[in-house]
Amino acid sequence: MKYRQLSDTGVFVSELCLGTMTFGGRGQMWERIGGLDQPAVDDLVNRALDAGVNFFDTADVYAAGESETMLGKALAGRRHDVVVATKVRGRTGPGPNQVGLSRLHILEAVENSLVRLRTDYIDLYQIHRFDPLTSVEDTMRALDDLVRAGKVRYIGCSNLAAWQLMKALAVSREQHLERFRCTQSYYSLVGREIERELIPLISDQRLGLLVWSPLAGGFLSGKFTREGGDEAARRTRFDFPPVDKEKGFAVVDTLREVAARRGASVAQTALAWVLAQSAVTSVIIGARNMSQLDDNLKAGDVTLPAEDLAALDDASRLAPEYPAWMDALGSDRRPGERRF
Repeated sequence: MKYRQLSDTGVFVSELCLGTMTFGGRGQMWERIGGLDQPAVDDLVNRALDAGVNFFDTADVYAAGESETMLGKALAGRRHDVVVATKVRGRTGPGPNQVGLSRLHILEAVENSLVRLRTDYIDLYQIHRFDPLTSVEDTMRALDDLVRAGKVRYIGCSNLAAWQLMKALAVSREQHLERFRCTQSYYSLVGREIERELIPLISDQRLGLLVWSPLAGGFLSGKFTREGGDEAARRTRFDFPPVDKEKGFAVVDTLREVAARRGASVAQTALAWVLAQSAVTSVIIGARNMSQLDDNLKAGDVTLPAEDLAALDDASRLAPEYPAWMDALGSDRRPGERRF
């Protein structure tokens, strides 16, 4: 297992992070995604730990809190060996204030997460989505208070647009508050939209990038072709994240060719492509069984040479949008002019 620094924190996390959306089955959606019981969760977590994974990601809304509870039990006795990330924002109850990024909800939610995770601190506390009803200042101040209180070590965000993330960073800088150290965003060979604005921002602000759904909800697992797919696969029951199927199957065709050349599985090759992107800190993998986990854990051993990376890039590249195509025009500097 290889380890990468999380932004400028000095903390190193495994390049593969075990996601826990499959843990627990409370609620109809979560039954379709996972439904794993505690013994199965214990086995997956132990296998990940044995493989060198030291990074685990969950959220308070996964299986209505069951995911956090199960992860906390599975990490009993190993808590200080790992980095645990969880999230706040989604609805956790029927009340009008049991949702969002208000100070009221954040302070209540973190206490509940601490209890479920069986810990007195959270390594990385992330806002799950943007909240248009709450001022960014209130949210950042509440998160800063959690860091100062020692209940949270670092803060991050997830699923924000570039302007939303930059606004939060500006508020933190202006008011001398703890700032987001990373973003958790969707990124895959069939979902490269963050390359337009978010990755340039990440590089400019030196943030970490945690990637969710690098296999596009199983679309890039090798189980799906133009002729059909595995009826037992999660993607069949829960078609998310959205994929342009016509373009997607062309990407899968190239993936199969590259995988065959490297003696790797399609899923390992898709994960290896994401790991090869310079902005990426860690890739979140999920599994419903041990064979899936074992296959994904081997992705770090797959090295894609330049010609394979180029082939995958050609098959999946985004069409240029304004102002990108304007910036791609020739320089307006005079011949021989230096830029300082």
